[in-house]
This record gives sequence, structure tokens and C-alpha cells, in this order.
Amino acid sequence: MSKIRITKEFRFEAAHALKGYDGPCKNVHGHSYELAVTVTGTPVNEAVSPKYGMVMDFSDLKGLIKSTVIDHFDHALIMNVNDQVMVPKGEPFTNVVYVDYQPTSENILLDFVGRISGILPEGIKLHHLMLRETPSSYAEWYASDQED
Repeated sequence: MSKIRITKEFRFEAAHALKGYDGPCKNVHGHSYELAVTVTGTPVNEAVSPKYGMVMDFSDLKGLIKSTVIDHFDHALIMNVNDQVMVPKGEPFTNVVYVDYQPTSENILLDFVGRISGILPEGIKLHHLMLRETPSSYAEWYASDQED
């Protein structure tokens, strides 16, 4: 049976700052991020299965990504834990996500790859992620690029 790719798209809001950057993104600012998650697998070939003909139920994929990524990062302030300016959690900063990397789109995307790869069902592989930061700027990750 053939491999098929399926994609689910998500939206979330988050803020970040790029410490040491030589442009305006060194200041705390926010984005309306768009995340596209593409997985690959073989459609279920058991006629008695409720998932017959599906690589993965879109609602199952949605639930996995929502609980692992979206619920964690939506309406969060993403800060490098090594920044000298630490934002104390509490009002109005109840959702501060401290990361051990410069929170660029590229690094946030790599974080998502790690989170998602570990939760996919058996037989389903992460193929592609795209994280759109603005209408004209995005970062992409492809599993095939990692084989170099």
C-alpha cells in the first residue's frame, strides 16, 4: 500500500524577544503564528476499523498537537532562560515559557519537531513542519533534509 501525507494546520499567538539581535526584534513583540504539521503513513486497510482508509484521524492529530504544542505556547511569552531579564511568573505574566535557546522561528520549530516526533503513533512519521511568523516569513523542517 502507498504512503500518504496528511497535514493539519494550527494557529496560536505568542510573544518573544531576541536578546543580542541587531534589529527591532530585540524588543518583546508578538506574532500570530501558523503551524502546519505533515505526517506520513500507510492508510489503515482493515475494513472493520473505524479508521479504515485513514493514515491518521485528523482529530487525533489535532489533539496530539494541541496538547503538546499549542496549549503550551498559545498566548505565551517565550524567553531564553539565560536572558538577564527574567520575567517573574504571575500577573500579568502567567504564561512565560523559558527555553534554552534563542527563540527564533527556526529554533522554536526545532523544539516542536522534538515534541511532536516523540508522541506520534506507531507507523506514523513526522514528514514536514512549517512555522509561519508573518504573512511573508516562515521556517520549514523536512525529515528528508535530516538524512544528509
